[in-house]
Amino acid sequence: MIITPPAAEGATGKVAEMYAGDIDSDGFVFGHTAAMATNPEAYTAFEALIRAVVPSIGIGVYEAATLGAARAIGSPHCLLAHGRKALRAGVVDESGLTDFAHGDDSGFSEAEQAVIRYAGRLSTDPASMTDADTQALRDAGFIDRQIVDITLVAAARNYFSRALLALAVPIDEVPGLDPAIAAALRAAR
Repeated sequence: MIITPPAAEGATGKVAEMYAGDIDSDGFVFGHTAAMATNPEAYTAFEALIRAVVPSIGIGVYEAATLGAARAIGSPHCLLAHGRKALRAGVVDESGLTDFAHGDDSGFSEAEQAVIRYAGRLSTDPASMTDADTQALRDAGFIDRQIVDITLVAAARNYFSRALLALAVPIDEVPGLDPAIAAALRAAR
């Protein structure tokens, strides 16, 4: 990574909060946190967007959209972080997460599988999307607000993941993930 993020020592304000969050939960500052700490106001805006959409869709759908977009983009940072979050939240089990890394979404509910497909399509070929793509979400039981929020989650993951990839942010080991699952997620495409 060619940029030099703010140092943890002497960090103040939002940067100190960002670093403290990682240190409190995992004992170190993740590379993606450090990179985003270079512009803490942008990171705060990203967090606000996520907080605005999660209540209507819930954590399971949020993680499905996030993982679907991250897999389509090939973002190991987000696959690892959100794979662990999905496990901890009980969205998917270890076997289902490993299968997901290999392209099999059956460890997720049918509605979450529809979200994963939608987020993947948004992440790879959004210009070709039609009402049929949105209809698939409606057929899975989602209402207008939820469809918009799923779209925003997938688009936000594109923003965040692509920024990390473009900046060549180092990929950290994520504590609490089985090494075999972590390896599968790193290789997922």
